[in-house]
Amino acid sequence: MSDLIIIGAGPGGYKTALHAAQHGLQVTIFEQQHVGGTCLNVGCIPTKTYVHSASFDEAVERQPQVVEQLRSGVETLLSHPNITLVRERASFVDARTVETPSGQRYTADNIIIATGSSTKYIPVEGVNDPCVVDSTGLLALKERPRRLCIIGAGVIGMEFASVFNRFGSEVTVVEFLKECLPAIDSDIAKRLRKVMEKQGIKFNMQCGVKRIADGTVFFTNKKGQEESVEADVVLMATGRKPNTEGLNLEALGITLERNGAIPVNEHFEMKKIRDEENKKDDAPASSNSLNFTFPNSPHIYAIGDVNGRQMLAHAAEFQGHHVVNHILGLEDHIRFDVMPAAIFTTPEAASVGPCEGQLKEAGTPFECHKAFYRANGKALSMNETEGMVKLCCEPGEGRLLSCHAYGAHAADLVQEATAYITLGATLRQLRETVHIHPTLSEILIEVN
Repeated sequence: MSDLIIIGAGPGGYKTALHAAQHGLQVTIFEQQHVGGTCLNVGCIPTKTYVHSASFDEAVERQPQVVEQLRSGVETLLSHPNITLVRERASFVDARTVETPSGQRYTADNIIIATGSSTKYIPVEGVNDPCVVDSTGLLALKERPRRLCIIGAGVIGMEFASVFNRFGSEVTVVEFLKECLPAIDSDIAKRLRKVMEKQGIKFNMQCGVKRIADGTVFFTNKKGQEESVEADVVLMATGRKPNTEGLNLEALGITLERNGAIPVNEHFEMKKIRDEENKKDDAPASSNSLNFTFPNSPHIYAIGDVNGRQMLAHAAEFQGHHVVNHILGLEDHIRFDVMPAAIFTTPEAASVGPCEGQLKEAGTPFECHKAFYRANGKALSMNETEGMVKLCCEPGEGRLLSCHAYGAHAADLVQEATAYITLGATLRQLRETVHIHPTLSEILIEVN
């Protein structure tokens, strides 16, 4: 019997296993595929290898080398004496027990589900056409497509559009929404899209895909007219769905959220209704609750993409860190409401906190301050004058609320802003922090 079972060895799973092991817990972690999960093997790391490669051929050659080196590092981390890695799938038998396909059963008082997510395909005719791939399939190509059509202008779609345009492919993006990157401030998103259009990428916004046939994507534009685009490869970049299949959650009596995610509370425990609550209220379990009582009060948690809260590798890692602290009774002050994110297009975009539109919708009093790369000495010297930073704060240069940006090293600028927001600092305190000259970070204190 282990102290902790973890199902899935992606960023959430393996980082959590190490944190638990370093605190003396005996951990059993299950992974049926390569350790490192989607992010390391077919997601963020391979994609960033493409971003930082000069050509498609170089990217294809470098990608497996980078992945293998990092995967080897994860294997080393999981060789910790307090960690047992089981290279099989695990499914629930009951609230304390999981079973592998080989018939082995494992028990623990605490179980963490960290099974990640997979591509969500839109239900249109022709989605199984041989030319249609997801991000994993696109990264597996050995020849650069001459024409690439990308369905979806979210993070995955925008990153691949930028990369393959730079590699020389003719890239067309078809997006149902009015603007790309809905999680980013609309002003930033629009400016980034315009830059990418100048680079040669064609965007078809407010267009609904109707069918795919023989490499041709048929869609209806915002005027209701049907259009089409021919492609050698069609990338399906229409979002991700939580991986819950095969877990046998039915054995726990759980009802998933509408988006297929596992419902959790603020500590990422699966929500539950205890027997005494059922008796007291004489009411059925809600759609967000378990309809059983855990024996001896063991805890079942869900972290990362599978709980659908914040589909980011670093979110999974810090959620797992918090879960272990919760199990051990250790206090932490992780701000899950302050979650930075970046899009590694050319140029980059990044954000932390609510965008201007969300603040207006919530009725939150705020001031908006902007600064442009073209006025920054380092940006000029780098020949990276395309970019903007937008800071939102409480009135009177008060507490910082958010930062959205696009431009060279936008992720680094937003990361600095994240630290200030996490600590509850004000715009005035940011302005009064000495910044090295010349650096791009000076843009943050040049907002007006």
